[in-house]
Amino acid sequence: MAEIKKMELVSLEIPEDGNLIVGQSHFIKTVEDLYEALVTSSPYLKFGIGFCEASGDCLIRSDGNDDELKACAVRNAQALSCGHSFVIVLKNGYPINVLQAVKNCQEVCRIFAATANPLQVVVCSSEQGRGILGVIDGFLPQGVETEADVVARKDLLRKIIGYKR
Repeated sequence: MAEIKKMELVSLEIPEDGNLIVGQSHFIKTVEDLYEALVTSSPYLKFGIGFCEASGDCLIRSDGNDDELKACAVRNAQALSCGHSFVIVLKNGYPINVLQAVKNCQEVCRIFAATANPLQVVVCSSEQGRGILGVIDGFLPQGVETEADVVARKDLLRKIIGYKR
């Protein structure tokens, strides 16, 4: 019977004004398909992708349209070292702008997080390798929103971000 050798928290690097998407997929063409999904989503989006291949050469595959973000995605993928996991690092756009396209990639099995918050990934190791159990995204709730908080949230969405009318 296989045993869990180690469980740990891996903190991922998020560049200033950046966002991360962490997910799991199943095939070597993940990097190319994620690149296409991202590059066609916005002419302004800058991104890097790191993908941990889990069979064959077991390499960290990478792509992107920004060398710094690509290097950051590779560092995050190395820190995780979990089979068939991927990290996308974004700037000049938000996960909400690309998440559906990422989820629609044929190889993508799941998304663990899409965030600008500090992110810790719960990683488990066995004799075979490493896998993602889940994530800790951001901080604990500090209370329940008040009426003033509701107004502030709606103002943010409608007046500042422009997502709602």
